[in-house]
Formats: sequence, structure tokens, C-alpha cells
Amino acid sequence: MSDLPPSITQHYHERTKYDPDTLARKSQGLDWKTQPLPYKTYKLGKEYDLKPYLEGQLKEIDRSSESSQENWQRLSQLLYYSYGLTAVVSGVTTATGDPLYLRAAPSAGGLYPAEVYLLSRGLSWLPAGLYSYQVRSHSLLQFWDENVWPDVQAACFWHPSLESTQLAIVVTAVFFRSAWRYQDRAYRRIFLDTGHLLGNVELAASLQDYRPHLIGGFRDAAMNQVLYLNPDEEGTLVVLPLADLREVTQNLPLGRTALPSGVCTNYPLLPDGQLLALCHQATQIEDSPLTGAKLIAPLDESVPLTESTDKYNFPFCLRVSTQSQPILWGDHLEDLEKSILRRRSTRAYNGAPLTLEELAALLDFTYQPHHYQDQGFDEAPDYFDLSLIETFVAVSDVKGLDEGCYYYAPKAQELRQIRFKNFRRELHYLCLGQELGRDAAAIVFHAADLSTAIAQYGDRAYRYLHLDAGHLGQRLNLAATQLKLGVSGIAGFFDNQVNEVLGIPTDEAVLYITTLGRAREG
Repeated sequence: MSDLPPSITQHYHERTKYDPDTLARKSQGLDWKTQPLPYKTYKLGKEYDLKPYLEGQLKEIDRSSESSQENWQRLSQLLYYSYGLTAVVSGVTTATGDPLYLRAAPSAGGLYPAEVYLLSRGLSWLPAGLYSYQVRSHSLLQFWDENVWPDVQAACFWHPSLESTQLAIVVTAVFFRSAWRYQDRAYRRIFLDTGHLLGNVELAASLQDYRPHLIGGFRDAAMNQVLYLNPDEEGTLVVLPLADLREVTQNLPLGRTALPSGVCTNYPLLPDGQLLALCHQATQIEDSPLTGAKLIAPLDESVPLTESTDKYNFPFCLRVSTQSQPILWGDHLEDLEKSILRRRSTRAYNGAPLTLEELAALLDFTYQPHHYQDQGFDEAPDYFDLSLIETFVAVSDVKGLDEGCYYYAPKAQELRQIRFKNFRRELHYLCLGQELGRDAAAIVFHAADLSTAIAQYGDRAYRYLHLDAGHLGQRLNLAATQLKLGVSGIAGFFDNQVNEVLGIPTDEAVLYITTLGRAREG
């Protein structure tokens, strides 16, 4: 065991764990008068309405005369299917009296901490500058009309995917939107929510012939400055250059998605309520030429980020193949659009079983994207480092599969049984008494060894882990929706008790839970 003191993110993770003995003491009533708005507005700027480009498909496009219209349509639909308003909750209003809208990507508590920006390098149809995606009106607001692309390149250590691309999405977070309800633990939820958004961007890009390239390693202060963010209230989380697959010059080699930050082991013991800001500060990357040098080489010239074998290979355990026929998504991925619009977090399950075939199909779409290349999906979408994420499945009622806890081995495409037991009662307890845990047919747990991750990426690893877990969770969400199954993510659980009850190794920190089952009608 290491004698080194825990890093700030390890300290943060321990301090923000839910525990039966402390949860009630830490819980507090919500001050509805201070509920933050889930939208960011600008007083000045030029507005570009995107709504006209949502209806129908353009016919027989003349590349010379209508390419501008076609590009607007592609961009409009990409943003809408990534983060647009897709429903309104009947009879429910916010503290300001506005209707409660739901978006394409799920968010804990419907708080939507993420903001989406678009950066243009300067195109014939979209002038150079900074644009805010205004979700309520489905429009772009240009609030800065100068070319900031060189500044973005410098902030991202001259990442190769920014050399030939002309557009980039930048996702930021307004921290208090989530912290208002979830206090310090909100930092976890913010990155899980942003991971959901990344999953949508990745999949929606396939509909519009874009290829998003993920950048998580950048100078935080410089990127915040580019966007004119107040670093005390909000911060840049990810940068996504959009390669246009219809342009030969933008078929780019992959670059590194993740860079390390420092490791902070000398920090003050702050009271509850101040941990989030300290943790975020520690995960930032400073201006370091050495750090930047690690990014310049294309990924295929660097050390591989993924391992060649699955981490856990338990002796004498039951092994069940999850090889599956790919889920079909319709002609031109039309069912993907429908699933994004239909996706909702299930509120209650009816307790009915899933089948092994259904569970295998869900895992196949989530972890085997190369099986879906022929349908038009990206065969190798960007993540930060999936070799750090481990997946466990608690099975309560799946036809063709014994009850118990399983480790999912994505490379071998099989489930390996760890424990033999029906965990319904324990899962109800672990999920803070939510009936979703009790009534789900199966529950997927994403976990990671924090020490290993921090050794590789510094404290910034905490961001990468939760972003990747949320990204995987969103693929599960949409696959379940396509199969007409119930699905709901849970970010609130008794952390240590999950490992103990399910037999998950103690060095695996649970990041996220996704419940699966059949939704109760009505």
C-alpha cells in the first residue's frame, strides 16, 4: 500500500461519498428562491435562427447554390439532437414560473449545468467568431465576431485535429446549477451529465457526416478566457473540433484526447460546501510546455491507451457470452433520431424480466461500436481512456442468466460471474431507497481504480473517468430506448456499500449506475 497522502480528488471522492450514517446530517432543504436558471443569455449579439432547418430534409441539393442551406441544416440538427429541447413537463414550472423543459441529453435533477458554444474559423455561410447555442430558441447567438481559432489552438497545445477543421463545439459548466441541489457531490454529476451530452454529440454527428474529435487536455485558464467565462462560476470542460467528413482535407488522424494535470497532495481541510471549487482548481492544467509536447504526436505514434486483455479474469467462474446481433437503427439511422427524441429517464419499473438477448444487445451497442460501422456509426468514437473503466452488472431477473453480480469483459464479450445471489433488497438500499434499484431487472455499474487513473493523468483523471462513464451511460440509454426498454441513470448511492454487497474489488471506485428493466405503464 502506498504511503503517499491522498490527492485532492481522492480526498474529494471520499468526502462526497454517501453513507447511511452521514447522509441525513449532510442533507439540507432546498432554497427555491435561489434556484439557478438552466440557461445562459447574452444582452448583445447577432442571432441566427436554426429552427427553419429542423423540418424535413432538403431535396436534390445543388452543391453550388444550396450548400449554405445544407450546412445550416446539418449544424441545426446536430445541435438539436445533441442538446435541444425535446419535451415539456406538463403542469410543472421552475422557480421563475417558466415551464420545465427536457432536453435531448439527460441531466441529474433536470438542472442542465452544461452550456454549448460553437466556434467558427470563418466559413462562407458562418462568419468567424464565438457563438452561444441558445437552447430555448434553438438559435446561435454570435457574441464575438473575431477569429479566435489561433487562441483555441494555443490553449489546446496545437492539437492536430484543430489544424484543418473549421468548426468546434466547446462544452462548459455553470457549477452552481448542480451544486444548488447536490452541494459538493455536484462535481461528479456535472461531468456525468456532460458525458451524456458527449454521447449525443458523437451519435448525432453520424447523422450529419461530422466526426467530433475529443480534446480534454487544454489550458483551462486560456480556454475560459477565449469564451469570456467567469472562472469562479463556470469552466470549460471539453473541446470538440468537428471534422466534416464530406471534405477530404478533414479526414484527420486521431490525436490524444487526454493529457495529465498535476497531482495536488497539499491542500487545506475545507468545510463542506467548499470542496467542489478546490477540486476543480486542482484538476486544471497549467501552462506547461512539457505537457503540450505530449500532445503533438498523433495517437498512432504514441503509447497505446488501451490494454490488450480484460482486467479481471476470475478463475472457475461462470462465463456467459454476450455476442449479439447488432441493434438495427433503420434506414439512414432514422431510428436514432426517434430514440433521441423519445428517450426519457424511467420513473418506475414493473419488475418483469429482461432476456439475455436484450441485455447482450445493450452491452454490444455500448461497448462494441465497430459492430455498427455498416449502419453509418463511427466504428471507434473518442473516449478519454476506456481501459480505466470497469463494468459490473447486477442481475436480478434476466431470462437465461443466473441471478448475481457479473464482471463484463468487453474484449472477450462475456459476463463473468462474481457472486451468486438475488440482490433486489440490497440494491434498493444501495440506491438510497429508490424503487428503481429494487425493481430493475439488471443494473450496470461503472467503476475505476482512482489510484491507477491519477498515476496516469494526475487529478484531471477524475474528469475523464466521469465523462467516459456518462458517455457509456448515454449509449445504454439510447440502446434501451430503441429496444423499448426502461432505463434510468443513478448518481446517488452508498458508495462503499456497493463494493461490499456486490463483491466489487475495494480499489474500484463506483462512478455511475444505470438501471435497466421494463417500464411501468401509467
